Amino acid sequence: MHTKIGVVDTTFARADMGGFALDELRRNASVSAERATVPGLKDLPVASKKLIEEGHCSLVIACGMVGPKPVDKDSARIASQALQQVQLMTNTHILEVFVHEDEAEDERELAWLLEQRTREHARNAVLLLLRPQKLEALAGTGQRQGFADAGPARW
Repeated sequence: MHTKIGVVDTTFARADMGGFALDELRRNASVSAERATVPGLKDLPVASKKLIEEGHCSLVIACGMVGPKPVDKDSARIASQALQQVQLMTNTHILEVFVHEDEAEDERELAWLLEQRTREHARNAVLLLLRPQKLEALAGTGQRQGFADAGPARW
């Protein structure tokens, strides 16, 4: 089975999220990849759909940074809903990798989070496509991408 992963990122992000994803894919699997870069979050859905339908990608990693203003949050919600719609229309997973600028305390933490969350989602893409049993083993463990894992709930 030929596995190809699409990576779409934006020029709005303040780090090369697509580059991080591609690097992490190369480190963790022997898969081909195709990249598309678009201006902003609301451009991610159509680029993802094109990677699936025209680029024959088995999965897409959609990377974007969300600004701190209400209009940015609205754009993220719209983009997220459209990405969900593309998944349903194509029966293909799209891993949404959004980092909200106001999640970070400062510039240094933002740069770290943009890279860390992207890399963790790229590893998740490999597991989802090639090693789903490893994801099953992590069920209920409170995994988080970027910041520390929450761990399982205790009762």
